[in-house]
Amino acid sequence: MSEALKQVTHAENIRYDKEAEKLTIIDQTLLPNEERFLDLTTAEEMYDAIKTLKVRGAPAIGICAAYALYSLARAIPAGDGNAFYERLAAAGAYLNSSRPTAVNLSWALGEMLETAKAHLDLPRAELLEVLYEKAAAIHDDDIAKCRAISEFGLTLVKEGDGILTHCNAGPLATSRYGTALGPILLGTERGMRFHVFSDETRPLLQGARLTSYELQRAGVDVTLICDNMASIVMKNGWVQACFVGCDRVAANGDAANKIGTSGVAILAKHYGIPFYVLGPTSTIDRSCPDGDHIPIEQRDPEEIKTMWYEKPMALPDVKCYNPAFDVTDHALITAIITEKGICRAPYTESLAALFDDKT
Repeated sequence: MSEALKQVTHAENIRYDKEAEKLTIIDQTLLPNEERFLDLTTAEEMYDAIKTLKVRGAPAIGICAAYALYSLARAIPAGDGNAFYERLAAAGAYLNSSRPTAVNLSWALGEMLETAKAHLDLPRAELLEVLYEKAAAIHDDDIAKCRAISEFGLTLVKEGDGILTHCNAGPLATSRYGTALGPILLGTERGMRFHVFSDETRPLLQGARLTSYELQRAGVDVTLICDNMASIVMKNGWVQACFVGCDRVAANGDAANKIGTSGVAILAKHYGIPFYVLGPTSTIDRSCPDGDHIPIEQRDPEEIKTMWYEKPMALPDVKCYNPAFDVTDHALITAIITEKGICRAPYTESLAALFDDKT
């Protein structure tokens, strides 16, 4: 593996220094022009990091939240177990309110709280150690899942393929390799060559700022395009597959991802290009029957009007609609790739089978 590729696939976007008891993230809002690491010490800093997308990507949010809750647990004064749990649950609810769509956030916080509840009879030091081990296990588990997703995804493409991706689902959004970018980076590690078209991805430009940054640093042949250029790129025959990540997958296979993903899926269907959604099983919300039940986060209109410009690009009174996500209908999805395998329609059956103890 080249040193550049190693640095990308093994990027430490989130780390917890156990000796110093310090949670550190890379501030993704400053990329690609500045690589700055932030220490998160208070609940407000942790909330803000998730809310303002300093840390982002469904798996990465979950990992950060797990370490954050452990860090906050350390600050809870000694007392009886029930009082401790009430304070911890309140901290978890506060962090969970930072972003509503990515299910990994609530999932990871739930895992931490269930762990705490099951060990309230332990001495405080031992309880804290159990919580740290759980957070670290969530992190290690995501690394293993990303590798498995990458292996399965790599079987769906061949040498020289053109791949279009939307938003960012690489190492920065996860822990290692990534989900949607995982097969590309793993294949590159093995000497395969692909050409990737990276949608800029409005309104926060993760495709431009993060995906093209990761792929360029890894030595992958990448071309940045505006979101409304996907159709002509597909029509030209330059795309053989679409790989996207996901923030929540409903039980019927409907998948929420960064706004614009459903448009890519519709175009892919029109041009006969397979459209793949890649994500860990923790992203599958079995309690959510379909995409109509996935909450869609609304973001600040200034992200459209002023955020990326020297001067405002719209009059102050112009109304804006700025959803962070849309939902791709399961009928447009060729397959959903998880760490347990490749799921195909009917998704109500194939996704449910992932959680069968026999699988």
